[in-house]
Amino acid sequence: MTDERRGDVASVDSVLVALADPTRRQLLDLLAAQGEATATTLAERLPVTRQAVVKHLAVLDAAGLVSGSRVGREVRYAVRPAALDTTARWMAALADDWDRRLANIKRIAEAAERDSP
Repeated sequence: MTDERRGDVASVDSVLVALADPTRRQLLDLLAAQGEATATTLAERLPVTRQAVVKHLAVLDAAGLVSGSRVGREVRYAVRPAALDTTARWMAALADDWDRRLANIKRIAEAAERDSP
């Protein structure tokens, strides 16, 4: 496995772990809708504390799904789509692989049906 492929796998793993939590998915949805927001603004829209939002944002940041930039005393967070793109490509490749396998099984089953007396 190449270093690039290994990096993609690690990226996909961290994205899937980050997206496994419903609060983090909600945070991504809010950020996608708003474009940019602070942890305080996000906490106002969720049933969790600001501290919990900050911890969730740290997980999303580590997975490459969001980035924070300091503006004065605030940190504003925004979605970074690259990690999602990598994960979507992995999922599409997985789906293509399964489609090929199922088509192969179908072809074999149809050939066996035709060849049986």
